[in-house]
Amino acid sequence: MKVVFLKDVANVARAGDVKEVADGFGRNYLIPQKLAMVATAPTLKGLELNRVASAHRQDRVRTQLESLADSLKDLPLSFKVRVGARGRLYGSVTSAMIAEAIQKQTGHEVDKHKVELEEPLRTLGTYEVPIKLGGKLTPRVKVTLEKEEAEETKD
Repeated sequence: MKVVFLKDVANVARAGDVKEVADGFGRNYLIPQKLAMVATAPTLKGLELNRVASAHRQDRVRTQLESLADSLKDLPLSFKVRVGARGRLYGSVTSAMIAEAIQKQTGHEVDKHKVELEEPLRTLGTYEVPIKLGGKLTPRVKVTLEKEEAEETKD
């Protein structure tokens, strides 16, 4: 029996593979568990159309991510922060704040989980922060923490 696998089956086949299997294995296990379906001409044609559509979708996403990576490469971000003794911040600059600043500057939404900070930034200075977009795309943005000028009070 020739079947098209809908899901990965350990030590047998991966999703999308077309394989010849024993009649009983296909009829009694694969098809009832919805792991595979009988490979007919319309099924194979639909599978090929899905593959082509998926390839186009992946190309479009990859192109969008590459353009985003180019716009983020060496993007300067500046944060004015309140500072206490010895240059330590009151609070910290987090990955969520960096993601929000990227969205304000570029218009592209970046998930805060893709901002790779080992720990929040707590001291003044300039940092290079990697943004993991997917695959090998990891542009770095320059984050500068500057001292906020104290407002003078008028008496």
